[in-house]
Amino acid sequence: MLSCGSFDRGFLKKVSGAVEDEYRCQVITEECHLDLSPYYNPARRQYDGDRLLNQIPACTTSEYFKIIGLFRVDLYIPILTYIFGQAILGRQLAIASVFRLRNELYGLKQDDDILLSRTIKEVIHELGHTFGLVHCHNLSCVMRSSTYAEEIDLKGAALCPSCRSIYLSNPTLP
Repeated sequence: MLSCGSFDRGFLKKVSGAVEDEYRCQVITEECHLDLSPYYNPARRQYDGDRLLNQIPACTTSEYFKIIGLFRVDLYIPILTYIFGQAILGRQLAIASVFRLRNELYGLKQDDDILLSRTIKEVIHELGHTFGLVHCHNLSCVMRSSTYAEEIDLKGAALCPSCRSIYLSNPTLP
């Protein structure tokens, strides 16, 4: 996991621990020092998720099986107003952002527990796509699509039995 912004070590440790528990693989957290200014779109006041996703491999010299960049900025792709995260299906790369996962953005009181829960779900969700998992219709599955932060709150942080079966049958697992 690439920390692309200033994150508390304890926060990152909890996120990486949840990912390790769900996917049963080691997670290494590394800091990423990426200049985000080339990815900023002043007309939208957001950062281009497509371009950032493609830049992730240049942020590390290490060889990782999967890479997810965790950001603090507001992300978009051209066809959507905003995104919580993005991944390349069945490939190595994913990104996620805590920006729209924060209660304060919606006029609510800051809640670090909710932010952590949403971040864990979003990171596990995006990594699921890198393992070839598509959106699931099971209401409690972490692979259920979420358009709003409240929808993230309603689903679990784990793969449903069907998605778990697909994940475990993946011949490219580490």
